[in-house]
Amino acid sequence: MPHRTRPMTALLLFTALNAVLCATITPVYDFVCFHPYWERRRERHRQQREATIANSST
Repeated sequence: MPHRTRPMTALLLFTALNAVLCATITPVYDFVCFHPYWERRRERHRQQREATIANSST
């Protein structure tokens, strides 16, 4: 006998999984984008850029 498919269960599972993923994307995005690492990195790059400009102008 062939395996029976359950389209309603699959549809509900698919919909529930998408709902969970949509609900959790904003906190994950905020955590990754606003992590203190990026601010430290931006500050370090700014300091290096300023040091390079100061050294090249003298």
